[in-house]
Amino acid sequence: MLLALALPLALPTGAAHAAGPPVRLAAAGSLRAALEEVGAAFTAATGLPVAGRYGPSGLLRERIAAGEAADVFASANMAHPRDLAGAGGRSVVLFARNRLCALAAPGEPATTETLLERMLDPAVRLGTSTPGADPSGDYAFAAFARAEALRPGARAALEAKALALTGGPGSAPPPAGQSAYAWHLAEGRAQIFLTYCSNAGPAAAALPGARVVALPEALAVGADYGLAVLSDRPEAARLALFILSPEGQAILARHGFGAPLLPGG
Repeated sequence: MLLALALPLALPTGAAHAAGPPVRLAAAGSLRAALEEVGAAFTAATGLPVAGRYGPSGLLRERIAAGEAADVFASANMAHPRDLAGAGGRSVVLFARNRLCALAAPGEPATTETLLERMLDPAVRLGTSTPGADPSGDYAFAAFARAEALRPGARAALEAKALALTGGPGSAPPPAGQSAYAWHLAEGRAQIFLTYCSNAGPAAAALPGARVVALPEALAVGADYGLAVLSDRPEAARLALFILSPEGQAILARHGFGAPLLPGG
């Protein structure tokens, strides 16, 4: 898969390193910190600038499909880049993994063992991202589907009460520089928020008293992240290969992602 992504677009031998138009990277919001660091390392190594835009993967897919230009698409699932890459006969590569965690507000007593009970409690406000627009919301609803095997009726109850607070076209943005998840918990809009583990850790650190709660194994949901080159620009292939390189994978790992191309990743 890596060769299928790279070979058709590989740079000719001796290609210049001079800066030109930025490589246009569209990427899931959960990847912002990691890929901004990757982009800076790529620019330092190659002289090629990167212009990143970040947001819910489903909304990015819609914008690209409608004609918005992107050279590389890094999605929080495999389906969205496949939708865009398939028409051009391009490949999609698994480049990172994530997991779903629960972020508990200060004072919320949920533990791994009691998480389902707490999420089902009518008095507990349960936050998620927006299904369809953001894969994080889709993964949360996949966890709800798993809950049905543990407690009949749980899936419908959780889907009915879940508050789609992030990831939608009309979602309220947090104040500049703040974690959306910590902000929603601090404002009392949710007591438990299902989000990526890579998001939950920094959010808990930003909100004193907040905690990351692992999902029980029966509810655990993993996230596969897909990477696609969408243009014929050689620079696009170079950025994709850098993300897949040991240096790029190590940066992703430092930001809490599973790095499938590293040993043990």
